[in-house]
Amino acid sequence: MAKLIYSAIASLDGYVADEDGNFDWAAPGEEVHAFINDLERPVGTYLYGRRMYEVMVAWETAHTLADQSPLMQDFAEIWRAAEKVVYSRTLRRVSSARTRMERDFDPDAVRQMKARADRDITVGGPDLAAQAIRAGVVDECHLFVAPIVVGGGKPALPRNVRLELELLDERRFGSGVVHLRYRTWT
Repeated sequence: MAKLIYSAIASLDGYVADEDGNFDWAAPGEEVHAFINDLERPVGTYLYGRRMYEVMVAWETAHTLADQSPLMQDFAEIWRAAEKVVYSRTLRRVSSARTRMERDFDPDAVRQMKARADRDITVGGPDLAAQAIRAGVVDECHLFVAPIVVGGGKPALPRNVRLELELLDERRFGSGVVHLRYRTWT
C-alpha cells in the first residue's frame, strides 16, 4: 500500500506563508532543491487544493523556459510525470495534463487510492493537508524548517489537532534548513 505524505517548507515558527501571503523566503537553494527532487521522484500522485495547484501548475510549462537550472528542469519533469488530483469547488477547469478535478475531499476515496497505488501520494497545501490529517489518512509528514521567523500567517499544520509523531529521519543543510520526517500515529 502506498503512503500519503504531507510535505511543506515552513518558517521556524510554523508558517508556510507570512501574514501578507508571501513565501519567497521559502524558495529552496540548490542543495535543498536536489533533496526535494529525490524525495518527489518516487511519487505517483499529487493531491492539491485550488491555491496550491495554482502555484504548482507553473511546472507544467517550466521546461519550455530557457533560463531554468538543471534542478528546476528535473523537478518539472518529475511534476509532469505524476498524476494530479485537484480538490476545488471554485476552479472551473484544470490546465495541466494527467490532472483531474474533484469537488470534495473524500477520505474514503483517498484510502482506496492508497490501497490501489503502487507509488506514494503526496498532499500539497496546508488547507487540504489539514483535512487529510483530521481524517487520519496522512502516513508521514515531511517538514523543511527554514531559518526564519515570520511572526504569523498561514500555519503549516492544522490547529486543534492532536497527532502523535515518530521521528524517522532528519537532515541539516548548509543553508540552515532542517528536514524532519515523521511517521504519524493516529
